[in-house]
Amino acid sequence: MLQILLVTFPFFALVLAGYVAARRAMLPLEAVAGLNSYVLFFALPCMLYRFGSTTPLAQLADPAVLVVYLVCALSMVALAVAVSRNPRIGWNDAAFGALVAAFPNTGFMGVPLLVVLLGSRAAGPTIFTIALDMVITSSLCIALSRLPDAGAAPGAGTSVRLALRNAIAGVAKNPLPWAIVLGALASAFHLDLPAPLAQTMGLLADSASPVALFTIGAVLARSQMLAARGQHPVILMRDYVPLAFMKLLLHPLLVLLVGEAAIRLGLPLERFSLKVLVLVAALPSASNVSLLAERFGADTGRIARIILVSTAAAFLSFSLAVTLLA
Repeated sequence: MLQILLVTFPFFALVLAGYVAARRAMLPLEAVAGLNSYVLFFALPCMLYRFGSTTPLAQLADPAVLVVYLVCALSMVALAVAVSRNPRIGWNDAAFGALVAAFPNTGFMGVPLLVVLLGSRAAGPTIFTIALDMVITSSLCIALSRLPDAGAAPGAGTSVRLALRNAIAGVAKNPLPWAIVLGALASAFHLDLPAPLAQTMGLLADSASPVALFTIGAVLARSQMLAARGQHPVILMRDYVPLAFMKLLLHPLLVLLVGEAAIRLGLPLERFSLKVLVLVAALPSASNVSLLAERFGADTGRIARIILVSTAAAFLSFSLAVTLLA
């Protein structure tokens, strides 16, 4: 356990550094959006392309990984919505609560952390889960967020269809899926970039991990501070703590059980891939969900608290998961 903590500590320390920097005004809140844009549009796509281009195509699109991971992600969404919905939390807030319960912080944290822990072979299944969550899990939750809270409101079906179209359009504009696709094509056709371009992308890719982790902390701090400035009403612990621990404990356990059952039923899922999927599920909630929640008018204060609790608690819970699976 101590050896695992020595590996994971720097990753979570960088998240804490970003959080403190934003809370203490060492990093202006206006700068957080710029950091996030740098990671999203420059550094992280280069890192995903580099991993994708050097990973066999079969590992980047494994049907067994798709089946197991999607079954668990959709189950988590359904369970989280069922647990969340109450007179205080309507479809919009329940849907984004479900998204943070099912969507791990794989891009900003998972890829570099799992490659350090398990080696470069872990990149393939990890990158595949990013694509599945961005294309399917997030689109589903955005569509659910548009459902009416009372009766069949006029135009409800149109609203859901519009939300689905907007979600798909958002995926199309997101550089991360394109980086994964281009990396997969480079791997399939054994394509190499010209040396100057490869070196430039390498510099950007090397910066992705530390800047992304620092940005996670800054985004969490900003979400908290903006919610407080808006004189947000008191958020009950029962409205966010259970979802944080569903993410950290129930999600990886569900992936483990479904994966084991799938192997017993003859699904060609490698034990190593299952281990990667369990650790992906054990990651804290994706920090960018707070940005989506803000865009769609959900309770960003509640979403930020779920992400913050899951990120803080994951320092121990994720390390424990790695130890148990070792």
